Amino acid sequence: MRIEETAVPDAYRIMPRLLPDPRGSFHESYRYDRLEAETGHSFLPRQVNYSASARNTIRGLHGVAIPPGQAKLVSCVRGVLLDVVVDVRVGSPTFGTYDCTVLDARSGRAVFVAEGLAHGFVALTDDTCISYLCSTEYVPGTQLDLRALDPELGLPWAKWLTGEPLLSEKDANAVTVAEAAALGMLPSYEQCLELYGKRGRRAA
Repeated sequence: MRIEETAVPDAYRIMPRLLPDPRGSFHESYRYDRLEAETGHSFLPRQVNYSASARNTIRGLHGVAIPPGQAKLVSCVRGVLLDVVVDVRVGSPTFGTYDCTVLDARSGRAVFVAEGLAHGFVALTDDTCISYLCSTEYVPGTQLDLRALDPELGLPWAKWLTGEPLLSEKDANAVTVAEAAALGMLPSYEQCLELYGKRGRRAA
C-alpha cells in the first residue's frame, strides 16, 4: 500500500495495492506496522462503526473532544463518497485547511484521520456505506459537531451534490467553527501533540 500525507497534517490517504484475478480482487486495507512506520501514529482500533446513506447525504463535520480524542481509519465498503477532513486544532499552522478524497469500494482507498481533526463526507450514490475503525470507544458527551455548510470553511459540497443536501437535525443545527472556538469547544494543537506526540510528523 502507498500512504501519503494530505493537505491537512496528520491526515493521510491510503492507497492499497489491488491483486485482481478472474473472481475480482483482494487488498490489504490496514496494517498497523505500515501505518505507524509511514505516519508515526500508533493506531489500534477499539470500535468499528458503519453507516449507510442515501445520495446527497452529508454527515459531519464530526470530531471527539480531547480527552479522550479519537483517531479514525475511514473507508467506503459500498458505493462512492467524497471524504472531507478539516484542521480545527486551535493554534495549528494549518487551521481551517481542508482536504478531500473520493472513496469507493472498488479502489479500496482509505483516509486516516488523527485525533483533533474534524471529519465529514457526502454520499455520491444511493446506499453508500462507510466504515470507521476508531481508536477509542464512544463516550457520551464528548462528540464535537460542527456545521458542515459553514460558509467560512468554504467546503466544496456544492460541486458534488446533485440535489438538496440531506442532513440530520443535529448536523444542520451544529455550531460554526468560529462559534465553537469562542465557546472553547475546539481542541488545541498543543493538546493533540501531547496526545500523540510529534511522532505524527514524518522525518524529513
